[in-house]
Amino acid sequence: MYKIIIPLFIWMACSFTASSQVITGADRTNEYLPLLKGKRVALLVNQTATIGQTHLVDSLLKLGVHIQKIFSPEHGFRGKADAGEKIGNSADESTGLPIVSLYGKHRKADAADLNDVDILIFDIQDVGTRFYTYISSLQELMESAAENNKPLIVLDRPNPNGHYVDGPVLDTAFRSFVGMQPIPIVHGMTVGEYANMLNGEKWLRNGVHCQLTVITCQEYDHHTFYQLPVKPSPNLPNMASIYLYPSTCLFEGTALSLGRGTDLPFQVFGHPKFPSSLFSFTPHSTDGAKDPVLKDVTCYGYNLTGTPGKVRAQMENRVQLKWLIKAYELFPDKTKFFIASFNRLAGNATLQQQIIKGMSETAIRKSWEPALSKFKTMRKKYLLYAE
Repeated sequence: MYKIIIPLFIWMACSFTASSQVITGADRTNEYLPLLKGKRVALLVNQTATIGQTHLVDSLLKLGVHIQKIFSPEHGFRGKADAGEKIGNSADESTGLPIVSLYGKHRKADAADLNDVDILIFDIQDVGTRFYTYISSLQELMESAAENNKPLIVLDRPNPNGHYVDGPVLDTAFRSFVGMQPIPIVHGMTVGEYANMLNGEKWLRNGVHCQLTVITCQEYDHHTFYQLPVKPSPNLPNMASIYLYPSTCLFEGTALSLGRGTDLPFQVFGHPKFPSSLFSFTPHSTDGAKDPVLKDVTCYGYNLTGTPGKVRAQMENRVQLKWLIKAYELFPDKTKFFIASFNRLAGNATLQQQIIKGMSETAIRKSWEPALSKFKTMRKKYLLYAE
């Protein structure tokens, strides 16, 4: 076990030794600048696309790259919008570049978006879960690139949850933007590795093949502790939230609050009808959580947070179901615990029924094994980094 002695809430000041050694794909400009020479470039990026402390867009402009436009994913180009919030097209205040939103009704770049573009770049920090929508945006950009005969460069970044693979594999009857392919909740791949899988397994729509170049990270493997230099979305403010997210995001499909609108999103969960002797918190309207679940209502529940090392250790390299099972047991009206989105997040209709029936976590996890083992075998073909 690695020794970690950093405080939880100091994001920018935190520094893992392993993190400081990692060289991201974006950092390796000598590898991809020759591919951009004389080309009209479009980038699908957000606030996490940086070289050092400078945004990738600003860095490339200074290097003389001809950027034609920016595409933006969920949460927008600057990463400040709520989950699911609709964002229109705009212009970047700093550079004047046009920004085309690829979230909402217009999720895929079409021929009109790409007719003045020669090459595409994808650079977004992922957190390694099936329902974190940046890999869905990646898939749709790959499809657009293939359909319009445009090459795509993926600037790879470490996966902070890349050290394990776990959870139920998606039943494709439950495909949605929070789960497009038959992968588990925690897939254990960087976006570059996942892009290779999308191509290799012919998962892109109509079996199209994307002309793909992955600029890999250096000094990274799947067990590297990587301290994200920029929060990847408004409600993942620190490493504790990122480590807990694969398990606590399932609460999005319940009547409970998971801390949106507090200082501890994805690190606490609770409900006003739980015992008042438990940990208490009150969600309020905040940037990135303008209308949180149970807004302005005091909730009682559990605080799972701690130092990054403690939280990572308590995850035990697996999706934890014990918190979800405990919450269901405590909830007074069982018929109102789950809401419609739960099955989309779980990737099946089975998990909800298993919890309702009172199955143990061990028994539920055993039911995942056949599909999970098959996925792990397939995944090995696409790994770019040592495990």
